[in-house]
Amino acid sequence: MTRSYLKASIALAAAACAAAGQAQPPKLVRHGTAIQLKVQGKPMLLLAGELGNSSASSAAYMAPHWPRLKAMNLNTVLAPIQWDMIEPAEGRFDWSSVDRLIRDARAHDLRLVLLWFGAYKNSMSTYVPEWVKRDETRFPRAQRPNGTGVEILSAHAPDLQAADGRAFAALMAHVRSIDERQQTVVMTQVENEIGMLPVARDYGPLAEAAWRAPVPAELLRYLAAHRDSLVPELKQLWLDRGARESGSWAEVFGRGDAGEEVFTAWHYARFAETLTRAGKAAYAMPMYVNVALNRPGRAPGEYPSGGPLPHLLDVWKAGAPSVDFIAPDIYFPNFSDIVDRYTRPDNPLFVPEANNADRFDVPANAFYAFGEKDAIGFGPFSIESIGDAGADHPLAQAYDVLRQLTPHILANQGSERLTGFKPRFLYDGTMIYEPQVRTIGDYRFTISFADIINPVAGPNTDKAGGLIVQTGPEEYLIAGRNITVTMKPVGGTKNAAGIASASEGHFDANGAWIAGRHLNGDQTHQGRHVRLGDEWGIQKVRLYSYE
Repeated sequence: MTRSYLKASIALAAAACAAAGQAQPPKLVRHGTAIQLKVQGKPMLLLAGELGNSSASSAAYMAPHWPRLKAMNLNTVLAPIQWDMIEPAEGRFDWSSVDRLIRDARAHDLRLVLLWFGAYKNSMSTYVPEWVKRDETRFPRAQRPNGTGVEILSAHAPDLQAADGRAFAALMAHVRSIDERQQTVVMTQVENEIGMLPVARDYGPLAEAAWRAPVPAELLRYLAAHRDSLVPELKQLWLDRGARESGSWAEVFGRGDAGEEVFTAWHYARFAETLTRAGKAAYAMPMYVNVALNRPGRAPGEYPSGGPLPHLLDVWKAGAPSVDFIAPDIYFPNFSDIVDRYTRPDNPLFVPEANNADRFDVPANAFYAFGEKDAIGFGPFSIESIGDAGADHPLAQAYDVLRQLTPHILANQGSERLTGFKPRFLYDGTMIYEPQVRTIGDYRFTISFADIINPVAGPNTDKAGGLIVQTGPEEYLIAGRNITVTMKPVGGTKNAAGIASASEGHFDANGAWIAGRHLNGDQTHQGRHVRLGDEWGIQKVRLYSYE
């Protein structure tokens, strides 16, 4: 980032401060071992959905969708902001589309996460303004090895970094000037699914010069400092070449696709760092980068090379320290395995594109993300395409339960009093549904996703999931669907657990528990288990133990 560029960003920030006052922006805070989003001083779970790429460009198109999204129990919408719409001529900004979006979300009591479609969207550079597209001197395209260009602008071009950064900083300054007090906008995504196609790296003149240059000292220092905790693929790549502390990219990481992808990742991370610093200088809200995941067995360039993929996370952490976290877009069945890799002490989980809302296991994935992985938020893609299902949609029913449980989830994230569960799916779609065991407080819970007497998968086993949160010494909220939960005491001299009381019900708008049926007899298998059926629901349970 040039000094004049940073000065310009700071000037925008100062102007925004003067216009909007000094309200504290949304921020990330640690809560136990978890990291939570705070908005207007209060922690928030994002029960979200992401709009299709072009939907937010038209207020008229969105008009019938806003009430439907609210009816589905969303509290947040992820919406693109397109560079070509807000800066049609260089230095001349049109904020009308941004203002309408914020106005309409606010009118429906919905928060926003803005998605900056700037230089890169799904690898490509189709959202840049026409004045950028036509100026190949200032904004050269990335090139294949034979010198032909692709529809991706080179991340090595300083004019592109500067122009994209100025536009992004201007956007954030504008958002601050009109929204700092209301905080309709709570986070911002920097670019969208960055990555190089169809080869592992750019072969243009600027990229070739960078490839021949020494590996930056910042990256090598990071590798050395984090040697014991590096992601295994990167660690092995580095160690196999002698864990060098200096040298060219080829010397340190090799000349093949794997080494070239590390090079690509570093320079994309530095590009994102430049934008993030500029954006935060204007409005210091949480900012993240999302990622298109790689399919097993594919080479870099067959998938978007150099994005913040699981095997490259540490390159991005080293290259983009101002980016608050990396968020996986998950369209593969192995949801649990993927979120495991993106949940780290330095990376809270947020899933901005959690497949499409109509996929059968998306609601259960939300429970798992919030209950087991302390997620900040969760949002299926193309949420407005669901149609008129409204509150009857499975996702809406799941979000309704999560909305009721939000105070309890937030209070207990980052502790051992909260857990989530669902069947595990492998990449090929194979479902592993054997019982799972969790210990919370003085009890060990065994969660079954199939009949506990005849443990064969049923028609709804693939939709099963839920969470348990401890609310008192022997009191628990158990929520979900298609689960059977048995309990056993841990420690002490007593070897059996019983149900002192169990009721189904819901929490009202003030957080008061409204009990429904008092459950006993056949509904608890004579006091031996808690069972939730084919509808998402909550049971309030008090246990006791005996010899």
